[in-house]
Amino acid sequence: MTSPETIMIDARPTRRFAQLALVALVGLGAVSQAAPAFAQAARDPQAEQFVQSRAQRVITVLADKNESLTQKKATFHQAIDQLADVPKITNFVLGKYARTVTPDQRQRFAAAFRVYAESVYQNRISDYHGEVLKVTGSTVRKPGDVIVNTTISGGQVGQPLPVAWRVMGGGTSWKVVDVQFKGVWLAITQQQDFVSTIDNAGGNIDVLISQLQRDAQRTASR
Repeated sequence: MTSPETIMIDARPTRRFAQLALVALVGLGAVSQAAPAFAQAARDPQAEQFVQSRAQRVITVLADKNESLTQKKATFHQAIDQLADVPKITNFVLGKYARTVTPDQRQRFAAAFRVYAESVYQNRISDYHGEVLKVTGSTVRKPGDVIVNTTISGGQVGQPLPVAWRVMGGGTSWKVVDVQFKGVWLAITQQQDFVSTIDNAGGNIDVLISQLQRDAQRTASR
């Protein structure tokens, strides 16, 4: 029987890597629909290599004990840019409100969301201890649209954690567009949460922007 102590130890890294998957979505160009079931069995070695190198880079940056905090923040920011398509994020996570947001609101939202998401990781840098990402396969949904399956293990992770990455592109130009953890596609969930917040504010996007700014300040002060 699993002891309560084991459950507590295992839950901490599980939550941490659920957040890792989410931060990979900061600024990413998520697709405008959920990832449906697929029947194709072909693999895409180039997409697999992209995820192996870029996603592992994000983990490695967080675990690097040799860089100063200032250097690590800059390196982490760059690693996310290499992994995700930054300019397209607001067109997805804002959902229906992406059609009505003003240029000023779009700019302030993108900045607030990114600062908030990165602050979550920068506040927990000491939690990372050399975890390793390993690609276990991929499935081509259609040309240029691939699901890459991975596991994260080592460090403080007990059992390997499965994480799937949906990437779009081709050749040497790929970007992550969504991440699945425990059966949940995180960009889809983030959109639902943000749209709900705006709905509850009577369609006022500034309420969501202010909430993200407050949350980032609270996280940074811990």
